[in-house]
Amino acid sequence: MFKDQVVLVTGSTRGIGKEIAKAFAGQGAAVLVIGRNAQQAGQAAVEIIANGGLADGYACDVTDADSVQETVNKILDKHKRIDILVNNAGITRDNLLLRIDESDWDEVIRVNLKGVFNVTKVVARAMLKAKKGKIISIASVIGMTGNAGQANYAASKAGIIGFSKSVAKELASRGITVNVVAPGYILTDMTARLSQEVQDGIMKDIPLQHFGSPRDVAGVCMFLASPAADYITGQTIVVDGGLTL
Repeated sequence: MFKDQVVLVTGSTRGIGKEIAKAFAGQGAAVLVIGRNAQQAGQAAVEIIANGGLADGYACDVTDADSVQETVNKILDKHKRIDILVNNAGITRDNLLLRIDESDWDEVIRVNLKGVFNVTKVVARAMLKAKKGKIISIASVIGMTGNAGQANYAASKAGIIGFSKSVAKELASRGITVNVVAPGYILTDMTARLSQEVQDGIMKDIPLQHFGSPRDVAGVCMFLASPAADYITGQTIVVDGGLTL
């Protein structure tokens, strides 16, 4: 489906981001694995190549505009273009409002929201020249519903949704779509750390009665990046098993 397409996925050395990268590579795309750690980015790319895919790994701090610009310049020098961008890099620093350190607030906003701004701004310039492109950002249902102990995370993910709606309006005339995927509870290292009691409590609120998998998120990303979604922009697609119904 994505043969000859160049796909950049931030935060793709593990978890949901890595699954997204693997899924695009499995459909013929040249995937750019982006992570803070050069060794981890390289290893993820090697795994994709070992499975028959095309990939390069790059170390990049999405919170640093200069690092982003330098990395994208390297990518464009080699691949000449970026057809699809998936903003996935994100962190959590959970605590109740009165216990959140200012540093934890700032770091979550920097990585989750400013990172999306930095990467989208630079990549959009290349897409504008090409007069085409697909931008997909990973938010969370927490950005839509809120959650006790996650005010910083919720704010950052809600910000991604508002940011994407605005950018969708700005870029639409040049053939670029901008959409958001908002996962619910997905089986990752993060959810694996939850106690069984907490998992059981969450499960009661999910109509489908199970957590999602990273492949569920990857599948929606591939749909939004495909020609089937050419007339969809500024939208948030929820992948939560019915949790927010």
